Amino acid sequence: MRLELDRGLTEEAFALAGDIASPVVEFARVHTTVAIERTVARLFGVDGVDELGVPLPNVLVDALGPRLAEGVALPLAQACVDSGRSPQQVAEAVATGEPLGKPGSPEARELAFQLAAEGDRRIARQRGERDAMVAAHGDPPTPWVYVIVATGDIHEDARQAQAAARAGADVIAVIRSTAQSLLDYVPYGETTEGFGGTYATQANFRLVRAALDEVVPEVGRYVRLTNYASGLCMPEIAACGALERLDMMLNDSMYGILFRDINPQRTFCDQYVSRMINGRAGVIINTGEDNYLTTAPGHEAGHTVVASNFINRALALAAGIPERQIGLGHAFEIDPDRPGQLMEEWGIALLIRELFPDCPIKYMPPTKHVTGDIFRTQSLGTMFNLVGVATGQHIQLLSILTEAVHTPFLADRLLAIQDARRVFDAARPLRESLQAVPGGPLDRRAAAVLEQTVGLLREVAGVGMFEAIERGWFADTPRRRDGGRGLEGVAKRSPGYHNPFLELWEPQLAGWSAVGADG
Repeated sequence: MRLELDRGLTEEAFALAGDIASPVVEFARVHTTVAIERTVARLFGVDGVDELGVPLPNVLVDALGPRLAEGVALPLAQACVDSGRSPQQVAEAVATGEPLGKPGSPEARELAFQLAAEGDRRIARQRGERDAMVAAHGDPPTPWVYVIVATGDIHEDARQAQAAARAGADVIAVIRSTAQSLLDYVPYGETTEGFGGTYATQANFRLVRAALDEVVPEVGRYVRLTNYASGLCMPEIAACGALERLDMMLNDSMYGILFRDINPQRTFCDQYVSRMINGRAGVIINTGEDNYLTTAPGHEAGHTVVASNFINRALALAAGIPERQIGLGHAFEIDPDRPGQLMEEWGIALLIRELFPDCPIKYMPPTKHVTGDIFRTQSLGTMFNLVGVATGQHIQLLSILTEAVHTPFLADRLLAIQDARRVFDAARPLRESLQAVPGGPLDRRAAAVLEQTVGLLREVAGVGMFEAIERGWFADTPRRRDGGRGLEGVAKRSPGYHNPFLELWEPQLAGWSAVGADG
């Protein structure tokens, strides 16, 4: 099924997205944050906690104090040169009260580059392992069936992840504990408690990835693992995921700003570096436009989703993520009691799929209009699955019948997987069998949303992203440029700032284009 889209409007939309993204990227390239510097320490090999349970990357970066603008790489490398210790040993010494000295030697700069190159190789090895496993066991057909597990106990999560994979899930998401995005540190070790989810830690990533690897040969397909690179520790969690071979990361450019009131300056800096890491790691990012429709009417705010898709894509390309790893978001959130709901949703889902043909679109289920009536929820889920497979969505987060009642049981997830598989098998030929009537309802819906999208992009380009967010143009949620959490952790880079990872990665981003093809 194809739509007759206005080529002039689509080209203008891509160009406007590039214009909007450029100043944001330039801002990120002259600033750093505490989370970015902690990420450097982690990729240098620093891990663990001090005797009070404070993560050692936090200890190191806190020791910089007002010297944050210089970065942690050279002071840490200089301490290694002076003492003959490893970065881990230096961090442990700083935790006992030893100061971080000032850098100055060529040896420190050389060591920092060597440590960065080794961190980059560790990421590359995990990417190579994923590629080898996909080659050996194969990828499932799309839409990939995406299922959430989250009990608070990572060991139980691992068992449930294996059960879901055996039942037919292709992607397992271990959803984070409530409000972890507001913690300005990454918890350490394997965790056995959490509220509404499980803490995202490097050890937890390692445990579930190993559990899924056990069942991959049994199920005969590679099973992907997902978590959240968002919040105040966005680049750190991306680094942890890259080192432990996560395959997808929720990594939106505005989610933390709009829905967690994290400072926009902090978020745009952190998302730039986190996405650079995900690009290197071969991780598919998932953007969060689906959330806009939980705070704004789905039938009225569809164009804000599409506009954000354009902007998220442009920002991801600028950070080195190719289109095949940019999982743009959308959600089936039009009021189910609204006449013509299925047509409206079909039109916008098809529009997004056709605008971004090389991006693995992540399609989210109905949630806002779900009630305790499990039969209504199940029927909505079936319609959602039908639209997903018929419009060629790539990643399908399943609708589960008790989602609005309690944290779903394994049996509820099984029913959701069975429904999705049944609909996908029955309806997969629809995409190649149907054609939208020129000028018909689908065509008109898509054309209207595209026109509204370009109108919004023009307005955003006119005032800039920070001002557009302050005016509440996305998700009906205004956020101030100098407000929210985390602004104190942002610093403009000093003339002596040094980050060897950026030296490795940024030269490869020269000449990025928001209109560019998959690379």
